[in-house]
Amino acid sequence: MRKSNLSTSHEDLLKKMGINSNELSSLFVLNYLPGETIYQEGYPITWLGIVLRGKAKVCCSSPNGNHLVLCYFVSSGIIGGIEMMSNTPNATASLIALTEFECIAIPFDSNIHVLKQSLIFIEQLCSQLSVNLVRSSSNFVSSSLYTGKQRLCSYILESSHKGIFSDVLTDVASSIGLSYRHMFRILSELCHEKILIKKENGYLINDLKQLKQNAIHSPNTQHT
Repeated sequence: MRKSNLSTSHEDLLKKMGINSNELSSLFVLNYLPGETIYQEGYPITWLGIVLRGKAKVCCSSPNGNHLVLCYFVSSGIIGGIEMMSNTPNATASLIALTEFECIAIPFDSNIHVLKQSLIFIEQLCSQLSVNLVRSSSNFVSSSLYTGKQRLCSYILESSHKGIFSDVLTDVASSIGLSYRHMFRILSELCHEKILIKKENGYLINDLKQLKQNAIHSPNTQHT
């Protein structure tokens, strides 16, 4: 993780969100590498984030250390909003960078009252929280309505970066409601069909069109 100062472009972005940086204090920019933890579930969360670029997964941990992705990925908007609005001192879930990830950090202690007084900012935050709730609910239902292959293909589309799927497979199995063995059989099937190609750093998406056809058809499914 690397920390740096705000630029003029960052201040302009905050203005569009109804935030005047001159009324806030101690703002900074954070840059994370793939695999680094941005928020740790159960640990104190001290700042609200405005995502600038990159993608991260939102997940909860099980006692055995596996991660369950909460059915959505972050690539824009606000992070830490649930904790701010509920006055929760600790992170309710972990946020882990899938790609290089950059965000503006706004410390809670000295700025939370100013943030809550901005109607434009609060409206944007509530809108995003609503979208995340709908997305999580839809994906929760999908475990009953869709096949394991459809769920895995959708997950690959969401979490891949530059055509490579390289997530932790035990976490993937937990997130889509499959046993590790069942999920691995599906991966082998996708490789046999030439949709994926196994590489040292993960799985290369060889046939994006077929992968999409096998996935759950949803407007939330993205590919980077």
